[in-house]
Amino acid sequence: MQIKTSALPAFTVFALCCQQAHAGGIMLYEIGTDNAGLANAGAAARAQGPSTIASNPAGMSYLPGTQITAGLQVLYGDLSFDRDSGTNVPGSGSGNALDPIPGGSFFITHQLDDHWSVGFGQYGDFGLAVNYDNDWSGRYFAQNSSLLGLSMVPSVAYRFNDQWSVGIGVKAMYGMLKAQTAIDRSPFGLTDRSDGQFKYKDNDWGFGANVGVIYAPQPGTRIGLTYTSKVDLDFEDKLDVKGDGPLLRRLDNSNIQLDTTVPQTVTLSLFQQLDPQWALLASVNWQDWSEFGQISAQIDTSAGNAQSTTIDADFKDTWHLSLGGQYQVTKQWLWNFGVAYDSSAVSDSNRSVTVPMAESWRIATGATYALNKDTDVNVSWALVYLGDMPVDQTKSTSGNRISGQFDSAWIQAVTGNMTWRF
Repeated sequence: MQIKTSALPAFTVFALCCQQAHAGGIMLYEIGTDNAGLANAGAAARAQGPSTIASNPAGMSYLPGTQITAGLQVLYGDLSFDRDSGTNVPGSGSGNALDPIPGGSFFITHQLDDHWSVGFGQYGDFGLAVNYDNDWSGRYFAQNSSLLGLSMVPSVAYRFNDQWSVGIGVKAMYGMLKAQTAIDRSPFGLTDRSDGQFKYKDNDWGFGANVGVIYAPQPGTRIGLTYTSKVDLDFEDKLDVKGDGPLLRRLDNSNIQLDTTVPQTVTLSLFQQLDPQWALLASVNWQDWSEFGQISAQIDTSAGNAQSTTIDADFKDTWHLSLGGQYQVTKQWLWNFGVAYDSSAVSDSNRSVTVPMAESWRIATGATYALNKDTDVNVSWALVYLGDMPVDQTKSTSGNRISGQFDSAWIQAVTGNMTWRF
């Protein structure tokens, strides 16, 4: 990510990444579909409904007729920062920085003939929002910030024979970025001037592709491989700065450019029908967070001068492993469950309050009820546990420091959806 900024008083402009469901933003497995109840296990191989457009477009080849899935969900949790004695900025606690986040999705597929299928998906699989108390001790690093990505994906699939299917989707992502951060107008406590503040807001379109293949060596066994390309989002806006003084007046309307890369991913999944009731599912996933680059620009102050710097995220690639199962309890009831592990894109030494990512464990379950042969209802739940996340950030010029940790951070997702077949 490349950031262009003009120099002056202390503030931070960020670019969030977020949620596999990490706190602070990431790539979401939970997008209002039954996949949430499986912790992403088998996602690229299941091909059990129109939401396969998001996980592997080749799966449309397994869906007869016309099918529609519409889903809603809410994410909520606890992301509270406990400062320690190393913090040297007065202020309140952070409060719970994770407000409830609603979301939804829509998918439709249509089988043209024995070989060709087409479809369209709309879902939000990238982003998160953090909302700290405005006067908390880390306000010079972040107050409120959000990055959301809404994807629209027209797709096509081709089935060669009973064993091989391929699919491709063209992804158009609409990115929305907002930031609000306090400005320290009294570095080292040399004056008693109140804080200033800046706001930043922009929207942009980025484009990429989803490509997938499914191989079925025998009935009841499917192996899926999916690649999603990177998506570049280029944000640019003029700062809206509030506060008295010549430095702030010079800073107002400064042009800021943030070039953000949503990482490319590769997912390999297995779906294995063990018997008429039980199925085993598994996934391994790689995400290219090392290409994300810098996460922020900060302008630090001292008495009489200001220095502009950029902050590199030092992100590293992440891995996801998941294992799940399906149990056909009755003809109408299908039970899903799964467990997953995601590695962290940041080390403890590089974590920030702007992007508080960490390794995570996920447990999930859900159930699908067949109202009739053409209509299903699904409800799913997932708990993502991030644990303790230490943070220690210091500005080199002013010496402003926020130190402590997010204690026992967690996120839950509750999802509901319906599928219709025509």
